[in-house]
Parts: sequence; C-alpha cells; structure tokens
Amino acid sequence: MGKPIIIIKIGGSTLGSGDTTIEDLVELQKREIPLVVVHGGGKEITEWLSNLGIPAKFERGLRVTDAETLKVVVAVLCGLVNKELVASIESAGGRAMGMSGIDGGLIEAGIKDAELGYVGEIVKINPEPLEMVLEGGYIPVIAPLGLGRDEAMPLNVNADTAAGDIAAAIGAWRLIFLTDVEGILDKDGEVLKRLSPDEVRHLIRSETISTGMIPKVEACLCALSSVSETRIIDGRVPHALTREIDGKGEGTTIA
Repeated sequence: MGKPIIIIKIGGSTLGSGDTTIEDLVELQKREIPLVVVHGGGKEITEWLSNLGIPAKFERGLRVTDAETLKVVVAVLCGLVNKELVASIESAGGRAMGMSGIDGGLIEAGIKDAELGYVGEIVKINPEPLEMVLEGGYIPVIAPLGLGRDEAMPLNVNADTAAGDIAAAIGAWRLIFLTDVEGILDKDGEVLKRLSPDEVRHLIRSETISTGMIPKVEACLCALSSVSETRIIDGRVPHALTREIDGKGEGTTIA
C-alpha cells in the first residue's frame, strides 16, 4: 500500500442513534484515505446469550468462551454486527467488505488459558488479505476472531488487542480508538492529552487506568513498535473521526 493506513477500532457503545461514525468513514474513504475498521460486539453477545439462556461468565475481564458460547460469539460478531456495519457503510455511499480474523488466516491465535475456553491469544497477523481488500478500494471491516493454530477452529480474541496487533503488523500511520469516554482521565477526571509509554505503564500500576481501558492502552503500546501515533478519543462527539483527521480532535495521544 502506498498511502498511510489508519486503523480504527469501533466499540459498540459508540454506535448509537445520531452517531456520525459511518458518515465519517465514507467521507474519509472519498478523500482516498485507506481505512481498516476493527469492531467489537460484547454487548450484543451478552444480549444474545441471555436470550438463549446461556449464562455469561467473565474471568479477569475476559469472556469465558465454552463451545456453546463460541457459537453465539461467531454468529453475532461475523453475522450480525459485522454485516450491519458493512450494510451501513454501503448504504451511505461507501465501499466496505466484511471479514473476520479467520478469513485468509488474517489472525492466527492459540488458546490463551484453558480456564477461559476458546479465547485466543494472537500469535501472528498475516496482512495479505487486508492489502488485497484495500487495493480493491474497500474498507475492510474486521470481526475479532482468530484462526486456531492447533484447534482448526475459531477463537474469540479481544478486539482492542486485534486492532493494535494489526496496526503494528501493517505499519499503520495511526491507530484510533473510538470510545464512550473523553480519553484517558487522571484521578480528578481530567483528560490527559499526551502520554509516553512509561507514563501509561505508571498509570496502570497506580490503577488510574483500569478495567476496559487497559486493553486499549496495551494495544496502543503494542502498535507503537511501528505506528508513530495512537489516539483514544470520544466517539460520541459528532464527526469525531473527521475532526480527528483534520487535526481538531480532542482526547489522549500515546506516542
């Protein structure tokens, strides 16, 4: 790919009524900026598990994924969330292609911890499938599943981690997390505008950064091996993405 690529991680909590993320993605594609979207879907998975009478269990913030839960994870991420995103982009005038980390062996993974079941730890990113989709003029929209190296089956991988690993593997220009908070906050609730990797690690140790923000900042640290700048911004702000690309974005930079 000749042009710098932007990796965008979209959380389900940032896509609501009146959201402008889809509109922004289409606008940036029209500007001929190569984009890769990685999405989550934890809320939808939990809702479907509840509908089916399957209890949702978590260990250390990770979803315990037994065989029945895995079926729901694959169906919801690849079938529901992914296709709704692709349909929205296409309907808004963009060009998108839905895929998962399994397709083309994009994300190779191994079992992270036997107690967690079919939860994958990313072993390798094979960027060729992404490059083909980008060269075809499409936005790859990626569901966070990995191809089990030894199990020959899907594995549930963390979407934040997937975004960071993909960004590092393809040498993206920028990694942007769209979240439902203003950025990384200090103990007083003020946004920390710029952080170094060492400062991030200190904030994790002091528990200023905690819970769901930890995998995001760890993904940023991973990506910095080949990405010059990572950003955590509030996806609820109208046109957060285009404002970000135009240099008007708020939030936290980790660089």
